Amino acid sequence: MVEIGKINRLTIIRKLEYGTQLEDSESRVVLLAKRDSPRNCQPGDELEVFVYEDREKHLLATTKMPYATVGQFAKLRVAASSPSGAYLDWGMQKDLLVPKSEQHAKMETGKSYIVFIFLDKKTNRVTASTKLDKFFSSQPPDYDEGEEVNLIISDKTDLGYKAIINHSHLGIVYKNEIFQTLHIGQRLKGYIKKIREDLKIDLSLQQSGYQRVDDVSQGILKTIKDLGGKIAVTDKSRPEEIYSLFGISKKTFKRAIGALYKRRLVILEKDGIKLSAKIKTKTNL
Repeated sequence: MVEIGKINRLTIIRKLEYGTQLEDSESRVVLLAKRDSPRNCQPGDELEVFVYEDREKHLLATTKMPYATVGQFAKLRVAASSPSGAYLDWGMQKDLLVPKSEQHAKMETGKSYIVFIFLDKKTNRVTASTKLDKFFSSQPPDYDEGEEVNLIISDKTDLGYKAIINHSHLGIVYKNEIFQTLHIGQRLKGYIKKIREDLKIDLSLQQSGYQRVDDVSQGILKTIKDLGGKIAVTDKSRPEEIYSLFGISKKTFKRAIGALYKRRLVILEKDGIKLSAKIKTKTNL
């Protein structure tokens, strides 16, 4: 079934002088303009295309892909404005409209905003909105603690940063657990830290618990070896210093070092950590 405003995989049924006709599994026909048609494509070939409707309700396709599609959040720049609303640059020939009724506050040309892209039921046109709250899933979050998720940083608060989870729910990363620079609109991987009784979601930018120690331990050993076999870092070092060197939180670092120490792979000194003789003889780190 063709999904308007999304990426579809459709089959070529015939080539015409002005374009290429595509068909979905339900025999709905979509026209791909000649300028977008691959030169050597033939009937029976499958193409990935973005599908939309024109003003006459014709289904059209393009091989040009937008920055985001229906059902997704994204940070987009306002290219122009008019009495009807703001127009966003979303990587397509025609800009994406945010009607005035869908603006949380007046949008300014040249500025970028987090928006949700949806299909307007009245017009069947792809539309955007900055009124994000109404587009988050109404279903209770069904994530496991420690599960890896895709995040979009959406707002900064006194507590930390809000982040959109898998284009579905909203969570928060607390500022005392952030050891890297974040900016609004940034996309990155994160982890479910906890789902609270009120169903609000706490996030982490690093895996927690001992599930990560083995991989982290290998990374720590390699870093120490690359730096000459000893580092002037201990479990008393500042979290920022640990993150800049290893890209992990202080809590994860302490767990990994503890595991390495128990295995007699490192020696803990007052002013740093060094590799044991057992490790120094290895060359495959």
